Amino acid sequence: MNDRNFLTLDLNLLRVFDEVMAERNLTRAASHLAMTQPAVSNALRRLRETLGDELVRRSGYGIEPTPLAEAIWPKVRDALAQLRDTLAPGDFDPARAHTAFVLAMADATAAMIVPGLVHILEHEAPGVNLRIVPLTTRDPRELLASGSADLAIGHFPGVVAELSAVHLQETVPRYYHQRLYDGEYMVVMRKDHPLARQPLDLDSYCAARHLLVSFSGRPYGFVDEALTALERQRRVVLTVNQFFTAGRVVATTDLLTVLPRHFIGATGMAHELAWQDLPLSVPPVHVDALWHRQTIHHSAHRWLRQAIARASAHGFGRD
Repeated sequence: MNDRNFLTLDLNLLRVFDEVMAERNLTRAASHLAMTQPAVSNALRRLRETLGDELVRRSGYGIEPTPLAEAIWPKVRDALAQLRDTLAPGDFDPARAHTAFVLAMADATAAMIVPGLVHILEHEAPGVNLRIVPLTTRDPRELLASGSADLAIGHFPGVVAELSAVHLQETVPRYYHQRLYDGEYMVVMRKDHPLARQPLDLDSYCAARHLLVSFSGRPYGFVDEALTALERQRRVVLTVNQFFTAGRVVATTDLLTVLPRHFIGATGMAHELAWQDLPLSVPPVHVDALWHRQTIHHSAHRWLRQAIARASAHGFGRD
């Protein structure tokens, strides 16, 4: 894109581009922008001509962005947000807003937070949409920096420790975090499992066959780290990436798994399961919200963070 093209660029095209990238669907983007789908398509065509790139291609029921679109979207979104906050600071009105947020979290976290969050949207922000995407890492900073998610929620011990140290050296931190709640992990098995009849000791635990929930697919988790420190190990025979799947599998097999205590009731399978304390000490489980500094002053994101904190408190009955 040359200087001449930039001088004649209609900034409304960037608003359309941002909404299309957020929704990955032309129909939904058109609805949020109060435009017709042909008008959205026409705006994309004009932006394609200006930038000399296809930007998005149809894929299934939605669209797939090109590498250039993926690369420029975070900067476009940040620039639009800064301009919006500069011209109309603090003007986010949830009752009248029509926007979408992308949140990254695991299914166990979603089961804890999303019901309360939907309740808030229904009563306070009926025009706001949420898109929940899977959390596939214990370090979601790249996801946030790229604009693929507005906020990540989960257990990020390494990231939070690093950020706490870095914040002492940075005048303006790149990432911020907020503690939402503390959790506890339990050993879970089918209700009539032989090990459910008595308190679980470390020898019996290590001798059993295990299912591990791993977002990255790596067959080694925090329990294995704690066992290694004791010069012990367990056999992980199955790795899955969802807590709900883990609960469903152990309910009908002899495998043991580890689930957040609060999630057991949310599975709808508690009557089929038994759970006990882990027979070894593991670090506490802190669930944090994590976001990039580019959203720290955005009034819409401030409202989102407050809503998530309220939904978390509601999930634990603290409101």
